Amino acid sequence: MSEEKKLVEMSRGELREAIAGYREKARKAEMLGVINEYEVYQRKALIAESYLVDPADIVLGKVYRLIGAEAAYFKVERIKGVFAWGFRLNGDAHEEGIPLSLLQLDK
Repeated sequence: MSEEKKLVEMSRGELREAIAGYREKARKAEMLGVINEYEVYQRKALIAESYLVDPADIVLGKVYRLIGAEAAYFKVERIKGVFAWGFRLNGDAHEEGIPLSLLQLDK
C-alpha cells in the first residue's frame, strides 16, 4: 500500500501535479456522467490550488471578487489555513469559509 502525501506536505511542483490529476479525474467522471464524483475532484483541485496562494497576499477587511462567480464579492475577516473566512456582499449575512484560490488577487 502506497502512502499518499498530504497537500500541506507537497512542494509547489507536486501540488501542480496533484491539481492536474484531480482535474483529469474530474473530466473522466464528467464524461461518464458521475456528477457527484466530478464535483468531489473539482473541489479537491480547488483546495490544492489554495496551497499555492500565499496568505500574506490577502488583506484582512478587504473585499475580493470571487473567481468563477459573476459579480460575487467576499469580504475577508480572517484566514485560517487555506480558507478565508468572512461574508459575501449582498449575501445572507452568515460567516462562511472559502478556499483562498477563489479570491481574485491583485497581481
